[in-house]
Amino acid sequence: MASRKFAWLVVCVVGLPWPSRAQVSGDARVALRLDTAEAAAVLGILDHEVMGGVVADSTWRSLFATEGYVRLKAREASLNRAFSDSDFAMFVQSDSLVRRAGALRRTLTAWERMDVGGAAARALAYLPPDARIRATVYVVIKPRTNSFVYDVQTDPAIFLYLDPARTGPQFENTVAHELHHIGFASIQPKTDSILATLPDSVRRAAEWLGGFGEGFAMLAAAGGPDVHPHALSPAEDRARWDGDVGRFNEDLRTLEGFFLDVMAKRLATDDTVRAIGFSFFGVQGPWYTVGWKMAVTIERRYSRVILIQCMVDPRLLLTRYNAAAWDYNRAHPDTLARWSEELVRALPLPGGR
Repeated sequence: MASRKFAWLVVCVVGLPWPSRAQVSGDARVALRLDTAEAAAVLGILDHEVMGGVVADSTWRSLFATEGYVRLKAREASLNRAFSDSDFAMFVQSDSLVRRAGALRRTLTAWERMDVGGAAARALAYLPPDARIRATVYVVIKPRTNSFVYDVQTDPAIFLYLDPARTGPQFENTVAHELHHIGFASIQPKTDSILATLPDSVRRAAEWLGGFGEGFAMLAAAGGPDVHPHALSPAEDRARWDGDVGRFNEDLRTLEGFFLDVMAKRLATDDTVRAIGFSFFGVQGPWYTVGWKMAVTIERRYSRVILIQCMVDPRLLLTRYNAAAWDYNRAHPDTLARWSEELVRALPLPGGR
């Protein structure tokens, strides 16, 4: 089972496990393909290591030819990260990974049987009706312990780091987060058309508002505004998140400065813009925390329907949040920072909405 590359399958939002054959669901918006070939190939090599055998060159070539490995390598190259076959081979043969072989195999078997229907339902609940979630899901064993989406516009992929320490509910939370990213990316053409009429530098700044998709995904994965995004996480992760959310006002102002700098062309090069924009990701930096706080504030004041409208048109995100924060500040002793009139005026809504 673990060594198979699965065929296309469609995940029903009422809850289907990962099957080993195609199944049709009642919701055509979700279609996923699970690919465990990279993880299975690594486990095969670890079996040789545990038994003290020699790994043949053909076995290494088989690993390096798996779709998951090829795309993982391409993704790291796109981020200018060192990633070579020889370095990966050293990682696979490391004593620490060999010692974890049994736990990794048990986890892979469990994940192949995991029900992802709940994760799909959570993601869809925070997406417009025309959003689609179609992707290949790669379960991989790799040096970096993160999970992420890749190539969402051309050939959407979700990479899940095979982690024996993650519980079933934690796994579902991660999958829901990444599924929301795929669905959010599927509505990007509509957002692009909305922003296409803006002046070039303003449009470039508005496009960076898409970074708040990390916060939207945190909310969707949790299941609602009254569920802590790290309710299932270790205590240290929850404490880190709470500390970062506590800097919401400061981080909002930092992001505002970035948007205004992009609009005014004060940043020297596109590489500078990219470097600064990507710095806000961090472990779970301002794209996550500010995005989540804005989304929660809007949903609580208005509705989830209004929040989803803001996902489609990021200009609406700023104005709806400002109005919701104004109401919040009238009723609470603490104060939420609001986006400046300068920034809001630079991103006008049709008819001044």
